[in-house]
Amino acid sequence: MTSVHEKLPPVLARRVGRGERVQPPAKPMSWAMLSRALAVPLILGLVCFLPAVIAAQPGTGARDTAYWLQLVLTCYAGARLATMILSTRRRLLQGVFWMFVYIAMGVAPFAQLVIGQTPTPMVGPRSDLVTAISLILVGCAAFDLGALLASRRPLRRRASARSGGGPATAHRVRLRLLVLIAFAASGYYILKLGGPAIFFTSRQEISASVAVSSVASSESNVGSAFLKGFGTVPALLALLFYTRRLVTSRLARRSPSTVLVWLALALVNIIVNNPISNARYWFLTVLVSLLFTAFPSSAAMYRSVLAMGVVGALVLFPYADRFRYDDSGYRPVQSSSVFEPLATKDYDQTVMFANTISWVDTRDHTYGRQLAGSALFFVPRAVWSGKPEDTGVRVGQWMGMNMTNLSAPLWTELWVDFGAPGMVGGLALIGYAAARTDRRYAPAVSRHGAGPGSVLAIAVPLIAGYTFILLRGPLLQSVGKLAIGALCLVLITSFRGRSGPRAR
Repeated sequence: MTSVHEKLPPVLARRVGRGERVQPPAKPMSWAMLSRALAVPLILGLVCFLPAVIAAQPGTGARDTAYWLQLVLTCYAGARLATMILSTRRRLLQGVFWMFVYIAMGVAPFAQLVIGQTPTPMVGPRSDLVTAISLILVGCAAFDLGALLASRRPLRRRASARSGGGPATAHRVRLRLLVLIAFAASGYYILKLGGPAIFFTSRQEISASVAVSSVASSESNVGSAFLKGFGTVPALLALLFYTRRLVTSRLARRSPSTVLVWLALALVNIIVNNPISNARYWFLTVLVSLLFTAFPSSAAMYRSVLAMGVVGALVLFPYADRFRYDDSGYRPVQSSSVFEPLATKDYDQTVMFANTISWVDTRDHTYGRQLAGSALFFVPRAVWSGKPEDTGVRVGQWMGMNMTNLSAPLWTELWVDFGAPGMVGGLALIGYAAARTDRRYAPAVSRHGAGPGSVLAIAVPLIAGYTFILLRGPLLQSVGKLAIGALCLVLITSFRGRSGPRAR
């Protein structure tokens, strides 16, 4: 039987053996104790306090069915987000999903209903807004149901592991090839737009430079999409893989070549993936994926991203489009309340869902046509003359809007093609896939999990960051960079078993 002295650290054991009186070391506060202390204020803040503060704002909004349904949706999403933050396991994909729903389809639309103003006009009857909010609620419940079903199924070893192969890891030689591709593609992107300086002006200047380049045409955006995609995505993925190597391997940190490559990749990403020359949602992807890659097993970082993301979305995000236009085109937000920008900028997801319902009422569902256009995004319109446009663009044109860069959230995309049954089934499948992926991600980033080259440890943070773009939509604008990222991961992924000791 093991004695009590043998359980003590060696220094304390020797002191006890000499007869000295030793004060037992204090036990660190466990997260379970800390979570219980934070649970009540967090839940009250997200579910009760913030909605109550918004409801008390002055405005002309009516307290009708849409108002009460939106309040229920806000409280529901707030409760689920609090659950994600307080969870003992890191659930990246589910956590980001509920953060988006709480902000973009909960708090912001609730503020719009109270104040009586929306960033995009609603052209249909009020009943379409009621239908939209109801469908969003049903879709959230379907996502939860899919996640619940996934949690009841045990995880199985993949076929590659059963047949003697290892987990998906980055092949060392092909990872170096990805680094070369990243440098070449980003270098071409920089040179094509006129040098590094233009990436620190404004997005308006970037768009103008792409428009006059030989890769863009007036009939199709495929060329410019590929230019931007290959100029930014491989560089980000290569940086994420080298960041993980430095974080998880002492050997890599002692290697001058690895450190120099990481520094060079960081410099390239500062140029092509900075917040000045890129859309806010893409820079959010870069930031979230880097944080979750640099701190893979940090529960504090996971909870900070979810909790502080709410604050940033409410306070900073509406003002973060400072570099969308040059000085002559920029119009600063004038508001007397922190909630007023939520009613006048950016968060048009719910009202656009209502407008899409009105649009479909004038025609019919597209029965997969819109999703087919998104899946075949790489086909130029010169080849496919009837290729569907973005859902947001089509609805905006029907509304008579001059600016048609409007959102089409994932609920809308599924509903336009397949109606309510397709939307419910699609979100249930997404919830199931998100929960299963989160369960596989947790052991991959644990202390004894996969090594520095784990593909899952990189892919999940990247998808988590990109979830904001996929949920906001339109899908046709979103799938390009996602496909390029998937292509890069396929290029470098290997399932061969690890040989030798793990890098330290």
